[in-house]
Amino acid sequence: MKVDFHIHVTPDDLIRDYKSIYDKEAYWALLADSPLNKFANGEAVITDLDKSGFDVGVVTGFSFRDIGLCRYVNDYTIELVKKYPDRIVGFMAISPKEKGFETEFNRCIEAGLSGVGEMFLSGQGIDPHKKEDLAGLMGLAKEADVPVVIHSNEPVGHDYVGKVEVTPKEICMIAQDFPENKLVFAHFGGGLPFYELMKELGSSLSNVYYDTAAGIYLYKPEVFRVFREICILHKVLFGSDFPLLSIGRYKAYFEKSGLSDDELGLVLGKNACRLLNL
Repeated sequence: MKVDFHIHVTPDDLIRDYKSIYDKEAYWALLADSPLNKFANGEAVITDLDKSGFDVGVVTGFSFRDIGLCRYVNDYTIELVKKYPDRIVGFMAISPKEKGFETEFNRCIEAGLSGVGEMFLSGQGIDPHKKEDLAGLMGLAKEADVPVVIHSNEPVGHDYVGKVEVTPKEICMIAQDFPENKLVFAHFGGGLPFYELMKELGSSLSNVYYDTAAGIYLYKPEVFRVFREICILHKVLFGSDFPLLSIGRYKAYFEKSGLSDDELGLVLGKNACRLLNL
């Protein structure tokens, strides 16, 4: 089974009127105003999965700061899961510093959603240095046995829209604060996978996974050989970051990776199936 672990969906009316919430959601405005930004509804997701021969897509709405907006996009994700139960796995948008987030979390789990994120810590007012900012959410996620996906980026290289101070240092702190949670750090974990070689980090990163979202912009395809060499290929999840990038854009990338068919099978689906109990 082939799985795209990192897909963003947006309800049609919000696509049409995406500027209407700029005044209350600064991070949404920052990303939405980028010339690279794209929106996609559920049907566009299914089309990309079909075109690329993928079986399942893990989708989420935008992680807003406002819990009401999180609820709004979660409703859309819930309906997609109902409409395409064999094709769509839904993750919830949640804002863990907002009043009532616990109720929304439980509602989403009961409605069939299977995880949390992609969370935008900077945009949601979450300080990764303050354990209490995430403790409530992580407790619920641990109890429900669902993964939490967190946006991360590398501390070096050029600046780009969405590049914030959520680097390997910050997300490693989160992993150490919540070692029993299933965590997925997006965008190759901002480079954290390379620190898996540090002896002192091994146990605290045992439940950590990394997705490849926007990977073709970040690393040469040889990066997968490095992951194989340091024995963490079982922790890597293919994610396209659709609609920013379609699944098909990664075809040549993986052809140059140097991985065997069996090894590619891990990245392109088996690891995700294990994590999600598919």
